[in-house]
Order: sequence, then structure tokens, then C-alpha cells
Amino acid sequence: MQQHRAQAFLFDMDGTLIDSHLLVERVWEAWCARCDLNLDDIRQYTHGVRTEDTVRMVAPHLNVAAEVAWMEEIETDTTGGIAPLPGAVEFLAQVPAGRWAVVTSASFPVLKARFDACEIRLPEVVVTSENVERGKPAPDPYLLAAQKMGIDPRNCIVFEDAPAGMASALAAGCRVVLVGDFISREPGVIGHITDFAQLTFSVDGDLLLSAPEPVLKGLRAIA
Repeated sequence: MQQHRAQAFLFDMDGTLIDSHLLVERVWEAWCARCDLNLDDIRQYTHGVRTEDTVRMVAPHLNVAAEVAWMEEIETDTTGGIAPLPGAVEFLAQVPAGRWAVVTSASFPVLKARFDACEIRLPEVVVTSENVERGKPAPDPYLLAAQKMGIDPRNCIVFEDAPAGMASALAAGCRVVLVGDFISREPGVIGHITDFAQLTFSVDGDLLLSAPEPVLKGLRAIA
């Protein structure tokens, strides 16, 4: 059994806590049709980053703010087809209040709509696209979350599903557990799960995250 000690857990939202893949895909497909773009050409730029950053990268000739507003209106009004990832609700219910945060590339209205639809309580600290000048993969979102919680990023464990989010967390100095199909051996990645039921934790002042190998790799935890 491997254990890693942390003072807080920081969670990405889409693909990590909430399965919104079909909805996100439909929104980007509709936007590409609206702008005469090919979704297959831009899909690699949409995963885990802010909508505004993707639009700015793939269609810099457009009014970024207007296009983002168009997509976010759909995303806040439509929540069909989304659901919590396996074990996520049960896992979050065990984490003490004030010891976890959500760090997402979505806007706050989109975050709120999806959490409400999945009946997940919002934590005391959330970092959304509006809160940082630089989104993932820059370290700013996770640095801000740790700062708001008053915790050193090195004492945070991040749960992420996308390369951009992983890069953001590692650059901030956090350790990372990957969720879903994305697997990486980057230093600082301490494990990979497909179901939060694979993890257990206890509280002894700190949070002790536990799982059998190879779910959590035998890397040195920060005491």
C-alpha cells in the first residue's frame, strides 16, 4: 500500500470530476460549423485549456469575447449527458471542508451549472477562467488555488485528466494523480486512476492518500 501526505486536494472539473465529454464535443462541433472550421483540426487544442485561449489560437481573426460568450451560453443552459465520474461524489463527500478546491479552465457559470446538475457541493475555493491572466498549462491557476487556501503548492495533490492541466500543476510544484485514459511518467505524477473508489484516505492533521500499487507509484511523498 502506497501513501502520500498532503494538506489539500485540488481537482480539475471536466474529465476529472465530471464526465462532460459529449456535451463539450457538441458545443465545439456547433462552434466549428458556425465558424466554418474543422473540429478534427482543432480538437487537440481544446482539451483542458480555457475556451478563450483555444479560440485565440485557432481563430485569431474572430472576436474572441463574442465567440466565448456564444459557447458559454450553450454550456450554461445545457447540462444533458453529463455525470460525475465513478466514485467522485463519494470521494468528495469524505474530504473535510476547506481541504479541497476546484481549479478549472471553465468559467464560473459553467462550473456552477455542471456542479448543480451533478448535485456536487461547491468547495470554499474555486479557481475559474476569469480568475487568472494565464490559464493552463501555465502554473497560475494552481498557484492561485494554493495561495487562496494558504497552503504551499508542494503540499497539494492535484487530480487532472489532460496534458495541459498536468503541466500546470507540475509547474506550480504540486504532485499529480491522473484520472482517466491519459497516462504520463513525468516526475511528480504519483499515480493513475480510472475510478475514485481505487483511493482511500485518512486524516491525521494532514490528508493521507492511500492506494495499492500500481495505482499510486512508490515515489517519495513530501512529509
